[in-house]
Amino acid sequence: MMAYLTMMAIRLDELHRVLKPTGSIYLHCDPTASHYLKLLMDAVFGANNFCNEIIWKRTSGHSDARRYGRVHDVILYYSKENKTIWNITYQPYDDVYVNQYYRYSDADGRKWMSDNLAASGLSGGGYEYEWKGIKRVWRCPKSTMERLERENRIYYTKKGIPRLKRYLDEASGMPIQDIWTDIQAIRSWHKERLEYPTQKPESLLERIIKASSNEGDVILDPFCGCGTTIAVAERLQRRWIGIDITHLAITLIKKRLQDTFGPELTPYAEIGAPEDYPSAEALATLNRHQFEWWALGLVEARPAQDKRKGPDTGIDGLIYFFDDQSGQAKKIVIQVKSGNVTVSQLRDLKGVMEREKAVIGVFITLKEPTKPMLQEAAAAGFYEPEYFPGRQFPRLQILSISDLLSGQEVQYPRVAPAATFKKAQRQPKGPDSKPQQNSIAWEDHNDED
Repeated sequence: MMAYLTMMAIRLDELHRVLKPTGSIYLHCDPTASHYLKLLMDAVFGANNFCNEIIWKRTSGHSDARRYGRVHDVILYYSKENKTIWNITYQPYDDVYVNQYYRYSDADGRKWMSDNLAASGLSGGGYEYEWKGIKRVWRCPKSTMERLERENRIYYTKKGIPRLKRYLDEASGMPIQDIWTDIQAIRSWHKERLEYPTQKPESLLERIIKASSNEGDVILDPFCGCGTTIAVAERLQRRWIGIDITHLAITLIKKRLQDTFGPELTPYAEIGAPEDYPSAEALATLNRHQFEWWALGLVEARPAQDKRKGPDTGIDGLIYFFDDQSGQAKKIVIQVKSGNVTVSQLRDLKGVMEREKAVIGVFITLKEPTKPMLQEAAAAGFYEPEYFPGRQFPRLQILSISDLLSGQEVQYPRVAPAATFKKAQRQPKGPDSKPQQNSIAWEDHNDED
């Protein structure tokens, strides 16, 4: 916990530095750390700039053996100064509230509640006149009362007292409070699910972004994971900056943005990714796992596993594709090597292909392949798909990082998009889309361990 808080203190200090006077910050955490983080946030942002501790009910009720069920997370909301942007947001009334207050209905089924038209008890006075034989001080002038009567917006009690009809379908809803029970966490059946372990629902980020920013404002997520914040910011016409420490996350975000917005996606800059051989070599020296994920991203492959948590199966990445009408995906297995390479490694990949029943194997290497490796790859022959007569694709392909940086790709039939990461649902942007400058960046890896 102390190591985590030390890491967060450094970053929160920088976030406070870059935040505009009208800006705000939301920190999502769980109850095991929220109390420590609130003290830290008080120290960095000032206790007087604490706005809310938001309780988000993120999961349904369940039974724990010796304690109450843990069903909520915490979101700490702070402002930079007292002039922060704030837009009142609403949520639909719950059924209990509707049944209690919207008890009446018109003949067409429109629900309404009755509200007082008398001005008694109001400061600032009202309008005194006689209406339907009843003389008193009313909330509105007589002309307004006549209009309400014409629009069938007045209800008369048994004693003939007029009251205002407030229709449910015209109500904004309940202003958002600090307990959020109406936003579900990502479930297996949700279309927006991308199989990323810490993925948050878009509705959660939409509420936050709408409340604390306006179109054209900049949204920064310094731990952007699979990119939910920046996807929502893009849809809501905000500018955005996303930062993450893993190349796996950045690859997923880029695909998510393209799948979601297609040609409507605002151009963005990618900062921190290797752009040439020396920077790729530097990444491999610094962190071979990050290099592997970055290299897999160059060919849009899904990482096969986290080898730090299990045995090496000889597969670093996978690509699935369809080239016939069977509905069965074909498999491409990928190995990534950041050190010296030999022909024996290529022969090992051939064995993995046979074991996994993969039709193509791809060997990605930082170093240039040897002549025996090229000969071994050529001897593996070609994959000839049934529905592509005359087309041949090398069964064993060697791609160096230099090849990939120059634009070369894995060769395979591309009838349908490769099934690497789960595809994000396509969403339109607002009608007032404007060119903006956005960016995705990697955090410096020097302090990763």
